[in-house]
Amino acid sequence: MIEPEPQLNDKKNPLNAHFQPHSSTSSILYISRTLCFCRTHPHTHTDKEKRKGIHTMASATASHTLCGIPTTSSSSSSTTNRVSPHSARFLLKTPLRRLGFAGAVADSLFTSHVATRLRSFSGSSSKPVRAVVSMAKKSVGDLTAADLKGKKVFVRADLNVPLDDAQNITDDTRIRAAIPTIKHLIANGAKVILSSHLGRPKGVTPKYSLSPLVPRLSELLGIQVVKADDCIGPEVEKLVASLPEGGVLLLENVRFYKEEEKNEPEFAKKLAALADLYVNDAFGTAHRAHASTEGVTKFLKPSVAGFLLQKELDYLVGAVSTPKRPFAAIVGGSKVSSKIGVIESLLEKCDILLLGGGMIFTFYKAQGLSVGSSLVEEDKLDLATSLLEKAKAKGVSLLLPSDVVIADKFAPDANSKIVPASAIPDGWMGLDIGPDSVKTFNDALDTTKTVIWNGPMGVFEFDKFAVGTEAIAKKLADLSGKGVTTIIGGGDSVAAVEKVGVANVMSHISTGGGASLELLEGKELPGVIALDEADTPVAV
Repeated sequence: MIEPEPQLNDKKNPLNAHFQPHSSTSSILYISRTLCFCRTHPHTHTDKEKRKGIHTMASATASHTLCGIPTTSSSSSSTTNRVSPHSARFLLKTPLRRLGFAGAVADSLFTSHVATRLRSFSGSSSKPVRAVVSMAKKSVGDLTAADLKGKKVFVRADLNVPLDDAQNITDDTRIRAAIPTIKHLIANGAKVILSSHLGRPKGVTPKYSLSPLVPRLSELLGIQVVKADDCIGPEVEKLVASLPEGGVLLLENVRFYKEEEKNEPEFAKKLAALADLYVNDAFGTAHRAHASTEGVTKFLKPSVAGFLLQKELDYLVGAVSTPKRPFAAIVGGSKVSSKIGVIESLLEKCDILLLGGGMIFTFYKAQGLSVGSSLVEEDKLDLATSLLEKAKAKGVSLLLPSDVVIADKFAPDANSKIVPASAIPDGWMGLDIGPDSVKTFNDALDTTKTVIWNGPMGVFEFDKFAVGTEAIAKKLADLSGKGVTTIIGGGDSVAAVEKVGVANVMSHISTGGGASLELLEGKELPGVIALDEADTPVAV
């Protein structure tokens, strides 16, 4: 199944309004592009009868699965002039996605998260501690007003937004996501030096200039953003020197220099020389050891996380490491090979694992079933078998779809029908999970308190085969309303909750694709590891 490049959405800057802390009695984690599982964690469930109870419950649900598959348990001015919200020229060629994460104008959940963290650092938070993040890093919220006032702050953001041929922004999600951290710095009198990449330029490439972003940044921040024509050098240094407190200077595309992606120390040192301290708020590039994400931290202290990056860590690390149980994961996507690391990592933590998407046909064939013309990774059949065996050995209730929606060709107008997973005829291919599978999955999810969703259940870009994915999105929204914490990743999973109109009720929507996956796999992210450790553990 095809997974398009993830496009996140967003709403308006949450720091403009007051919100009450969001409390949750349970947790759901929904991650990146195509995968999810769950299981009973032996170190958490020390009581054998308790563990047996959970396993029996999950197995009872799993027993409904069919198909014969064993179910295992630009401006150059240096002044900061106020800008009218309507004065900047900005064109959206497509509707903005409305997802619930950082930078959304009316995102009460993210606003609450930022407000709660700020109160906790000042000792006035009443939010109960649910879990401690093992990868606790110092956040921009840990810094006092004295730490920031008059200081030059290098902020690495992810402003890699799509532009059309006329250089108009078609989706400003990532710009909005950076606003809360920048506004916090402005409010505390810092001088903000903003850095980002755009696309994958080979040297200086005009179409990848960050200049088209200036009007929108200025509009969202309410001040005139200054644009530099370079990211290092004498002219940039002059602009930095003339930057007033509360001002923002946008550097040119950092990837115009090959030294950025090579993480060359001398280049990192030149970037760092512009500032007094460093803030990384670019979660989407945190898995890359680049000069602006990792190298600069060797020359700037403190080096801390921005609000967006910290929220990602609070959920993706905290909720997975110490989840409320039962803990379920939903994993979809086209290939087993792209999700091996995530699946194996989650099998060590979850109680229930629900699989969907094109990868299921590799599991079916590994069990001796006919899959017609469905997508199969022939070299991963043994791996699929081993994962089923591992789930069983660890007491994980692994559910595969019992019925599927098949088509006579890979096209939006293909003829389709619903068949048991064990009865896919030759010449037909599976493109979505069926209604019985949706019911079984929903029943299993009803028992959970934490859920991770990573990836679509079918070929989501074709409406006819998006039913399963949309049904899961609606179910998670329902659970979220009942106190279950829901975390959602990128790609089609994000598009699904947006399309259904339930994005704003999810607990967290991750802004990272590869970074989210690597974090779920248990890998260390260079851009995160390089940041200062928190003085005290950070609670989620």
